[in-house]
Amino acid sequence: MTSKIRAVDLLYGDSSVHGERIEVAPSISVSTTFRADPDELPLDAIDVQNPTRHVYSRYTQEVSTRVEHILGKILDGYVATYASGLAACFAALVYYKPKRVAIRGGYFGCHHTIEVYSKCKEIAVEIIDLEDEFKPGDLCWVETPVNPTGESRDIQYYADKIHQVGGKLVVDSTFAPPPLQYPYKFGADCILHAATKYIGGHSDLLAGVLVVKTKSEWSELQNNRTYMGTMMGSLESWLLLRSIRTFHLRIVHQSATATALVEWLVSLASTPKGSSFEGVPGGVLTKVFHSSLQEVDSRGFHPSQQMQGGWSATFAILLSSPEYAKALPHLTNYLVPATSLGSVESLIEYRARADPNEDPTLVRISIGVEDLEDLKADLGQAFRQCAEGTVDSI
Repeated sequence: MTSKIRAVDLLYGDSSVHGERIEVAPSISVSTTFRADPDELPLDAIDVQNPTRHVYSRYTQEVSTRVEHILGKILDGYVATYASGLAACFAALVYYKPKRVAIRGGYFGCHHTIEVYSKCKEIAVEIIDLEDEFKPGDLCWVETPVNPTGESRDIQYYADKIHQVGGKLVVDSTFAPPPLQYPYKFGADCILHAATKYIGGHSDLLAGVLVVKTKSEWSELQNNRTYMGTMMGSLESWLLLRSIRTFHLRIVHQSATATALVEWLVSLASTPKGSSFEGVPGGVLTKVFHSSLQEVDSRGFHPSQQMQGGWSATFAILLSSPEYAKALPHLTNYLVPATSLGSVESLIEYRARADPNEDPTLVRISIGVEDLEDLKADLGQAFRQCAEGTVDSI
């Protein structure tokens, strides 16, 4: 398994399909169809993973092919890209055809996608908890770190549990792309990334990724994708190709900044009302969630065993009232009040607006590429406004 991301893979990992081109930066290519050659092979004879020419963009297109080759090198497998993370989620369900899905919490969109998939079945797909007893035909779906708290779950434990009954494990590793976490090291059968988030990283594209271990698995995913029509658009593929050139620089910086910020916030959360920490009043922030703060669990698991390349750059905090939680995102200057995560801009969201089942005092924070001291100062002044009663005017 890859232990570190190599910049040469991000820049030149598509050389086998890129060829000898004069251009340095990849060109934008949005053509959906391509001039036929009189000696062209029939469609079923074309190597769609390494095409020498393109026929129709539903099958292959230069920019999407290049993206998949590069991502395959850093994600340690065969990569199929999709129009969104939820499209990738649906594709995994179509591929594995589960009788039951074991899942707990996490991104609400995945739960809704399972509901949509279930509508296509004569017998509804049963949802069970991760701690329930597994049976043959089950699919175990583990999101780790989990949305919105950024806390980790033990991949190896669930891999062993599901494999004992012959089932498969899908790991949604959106919150911890390489080099933070490599799910194949711990028994995953398939890895999902909402590439809209960290892999894309610029708040300007929708994309999803499934990573599988063999070419035969990839070929089936590619064929399914062709006829479900869920491939990435060519412009989005180009944007993703552009984004991954700086991926290794972004994710490491974001992780380090978030980890340091979490430490600072923990000190603030332990500051009682009436006291202050570094000029920020206590009593507004009550708790911080993050993988780095987890203790060893009853089975002996600690996230550091799994998050070997650093901690997630997304985490959550609890405030002392729903009013504070609703107001905080609109009191910051640098952290942008918006949904999503993983972008170069730090984002802050009152999560109950997106997920009504969420704790009404919870705020999710995704750290971007800003400097630590600027983010501390920004959150500090926002907490001060809360404590001073400024929220009444929002």
